[in-house]
Amino acid sequence: MAGIRLPPEDSELSLQQSRAAVGDLVSDDERSVAADSWSIKSDYGSTLDDEQRQTDAAEALSAANLRAPSDYSSDKEEADAEEAAHSMLGLQSYWNAAYADELTNFREHGHSGEVWFGADVMEVVASWTKSLCINISQGLLPDHVDDVRSEPVEQGDKYLSTWSVLDIGTGNGLLLQELAKQGFSDLTGSDYSEGAIQLAQNLADRDGFPNIKFLVDDVLETKLERQFQLVMDKGTLDAIGLHPDGPVKRMMYWDSVSKLVASGGILVITSCNSTKDELVREVESFNQRRIGVSQDPEISKDQEAGRDPPFRFLSHVRTYPTFMFGGSEGSRVATVAFLRT
Repeated sequence: MAGIRLPPEDSELSLQQSRAAVGDLVSDDERSVAADSWSIKSDYGSTLDDEQRQTDAAEALSAANLRAPSDYSSDKEEADAEEAAHSMLGLQSYWNAAYADELTNFREHGHSGEVWFGADVMEVVASWTKSLCINISQGLLPDHVDDVRSEPVEQGDKYLSTWSVLDIGTGNGLLLQELAKQGFSDLTGSDYSEGAIQLAQNLADRDGFPNIKFLVDDVLETKLERQFQLVMDKGTLDAIGLHPDGPVKRMMYWDSVSKLVASGGILVITSCNSTKDELVREVESFNQRRIGVSQDPEISKDQEAGRDPPFRFLSHVRTYPTFMFGGSEGSRVATVAFLRT
C-alpha cells in the first residue's frame, strides 16, 4: 500500500529539545512534530540549522491558528504524532516556508531542491506519459486499459507538440523540465506558493527551458480560464488531502480539475498516499456526484452531455516495485491516468 512520504528522519529531535525551543505556544506532541517535520531536505540538506527550524516550526504552528495546550483534552494530547505531521504538510504556510528555504539554497549554492518522490519516479512518470499521449494521438487507445505501449515511436515529437500541458502544484518545476526533454513544448506550471514559482522559473532559465510558463494559482480556487489536454499532478492531491479539511478540499479539487482538463484530454495523478484502486474509487465517487447533479429534470438538451461521467480510468504505471502486506499487493507510489470524457 502507498503511504505518505514524510521528511527524512536524520535530523530528528528529542521532545525535550523541541520543548526548549518552542516554548508554550503549542502542545508537546505538536512541538516535537513541528521540529521533526519542518525541513523538507534534499540531498544537500537545509540551510537552516536545527534550532532555527524549531523556531520556524513554532511560528508556522502559531500562524496556522493551532490551539493552545489548554484547549486540548488529555486524549487529544496523546493523538498520534504522525497525524499531526500530516496536517502540517497540508498547510500553505508550511510550503511557503519550505520553498523560501529551497530558494535560498538555490541562490547561495545553485541547488535545485527536493525532487518529490525521487528522480527515478519523475523519469518514469514523464516517459510513461509520453507513450500514453502518443498512443492517444495515433488513435491507439488500448483495448485493455493497462496496456500502454511504451516502445519508441518515430517522429513522436510531432504528436507531443500539439499537447498543452499544465502541472498543478508544480513546486520547483522539474517535472515540466523532464516533460520538455521528452518532447512536450506547450508547458505551464502553477502553484499557490510564490516561492515555488520563483524557484521553478529560476531553475528553468538556468537549465535552458525559458519557454516553460509559470504562474501563481491555487488549483482549488483557480483563476485559469484555459483548458489543457494534459494535466499533471505529482503529489498535489496528497498534500490537499492532508489539510485539516482534507475531505472537503478533495471534493473541491475534483470540481476544479474537471474544468481544467479539455474534453478528450487526460489527467495523470502520481500519489504516495493513495493506491491506484483508491484513486479510481475516488473518481467514481466524483462521477456519481456530478451525474446526480446533472440529472435535473429541467436540464436542457444541450446540457445532456453532462450526464456522462466526467472521467474514466484509462491506465496506470505497472513498473513500480511492489510488495505484499496483509495479503494485498501494493507499491509506495501510484501513477494513474484518467480520460476526460
